[in-house]
Amino acid sequence: MKVYNLSCPLDHRFEGWFASEADCVSQQANGILACPLCDSTEIVRMPSAPHIAKSSSSQSMELANTAQPQVQQVSPSGDVVALAGSDHSQLEAQVQAAFLKGMRELMGRSEDVGSAFAEEARKIHYKESPERSIRGQTTLDEAEALRDEGIEVMAMPLLPAFKDTLQ
Repeated sequence: MKVYNLSCPLDHRFEGWFASEADCVSQQANGILACPLCDSTEIVRMPSAPHIAKSSSSQSMELANTAQPQVQQVSPSGDVVALAGSDHSQLEAQVQAAFLKGMRELMGRSEDVGSAFAEEARKIHYKESPERSIRGQTTLDEAEALRDEGIEVMAMPLLPAFKDTLQ
């Protein structure tokens, strides 16, 4: 089993597991390999280094030589958040994983009613259909009309890759 760090042109980073290097190359060439966030098939392997055991003194020296300056950012709450370069990419990966987990849960607990969203939401609201969580597509005008009728709706970004891969 080969595990590769992969990336798309939008810098979405993810892990791919393959039977062999040839399997990875074949999937890339045939357009089978796609980004789980944006569905791009322009996937490249990221550089990765194998884990090599080092003595503790060489690790200390290496850490001292590669220390990165911290970047400070202000969060929406006004708190200052300091992130080092590698911490930032780790945080980005954690946020991406949490987002995907939340989307999977949402999609697993709701029924896709497609373009009949507004009609089905009204039926549920007026007790003409059984109460359940639904998702689908509607226009901004229809969403506003639903809100005016007291029906709660929420717009969510749904990338093409989510429709097939999250359920």
